Amino acid sequence: MTDTAALFRRLHEGPDLLLLANAWDPGSARLIESLGAPAIATTSAGVAWAHGYPDGDALPVELLAATVAGIARIVRAPLTVDVEGGYSDDPALVGENVARLADAGAVGINIEDGTESPDLLCAKIERVKRDCARTGVDVFVNARTDVFLRGLAGEGKAVAETLDRARRYREAGADGLFVPGLTDPAGIGEVVQGTDLPVNIMARPTLPSPADLKDLGVRRLSAGSSIAEEIWRHTAALAADFIGKDDLREALSYADINAIVAGRR
Repeated sequence: MTDTAALFRRLHEGPDLLLLANAWDPGSARLIESLGAPAIATTSAGVAWAHGYPDGDALPVELLAATVAGIARIVRAPLTVDVEGGYSDDPALVGENVARLADAGAVGINIEDGTESPDLLCAKIERVKRDCARTGVDVFVNARTDVFLRGLAGEGKAVAETLDRARRYREAGADGLFVPGLTDPAGIGEVVQGTDLPVNIMARPTLPSPADLKDLGVRRLSAGSSIAEEIWRHTAALAADFIGKDDLREALSYADINAIVAGRR
């Protein structure tokens, strides 16, 4: 486990951009690994949907831990897990949850601030690092800030707010910075230059190419839930055709899938 954790850290140091095609169960993880992926990442949405829960801290931690253990059993590549907000507002419980995932085979996590105060994520990061150290796993904490994704800063202030949070999360012990929703090349360059944390960007249709992201200094590119979403769309189309409901076929969005598994449609 120590060797795997060290390998995962080295993947953030180059020379290649770390490309993470997020998986949602052991089978998808093994398939992605078989294609040559140097590391495996999970998508919180995909894992939640696979268990019949909506994305958004609704998945029971025991099901996530079982998924992590199942993936770790079948893959050799380093495994990093999206833990959303840690499944609690209590930093002590978040630390316990992540330590449990480290015991199950994770060597990295994504943990997000969402709309909560950055102070809360700082406290969670500090507790995660402390509790995982006791397990003997140097877990790579990728701190996700939703400043761009959720529009949490005023016009023209998003980069500054992101960098302020990056500094605070770094001081709390974060090892990486994840900025979903940031797609503008100039903004990406400013964020990369403004922090010493390796920067992770989420794939979007308007995003620069991987080669251009590498030139901008980005170290990690994640698919997020996009692959899982496409699987759901394709499954819905095939099933609708098969049961003779092709007139009900539609392009399901992330929100549609979340509503379906939540029983709202």
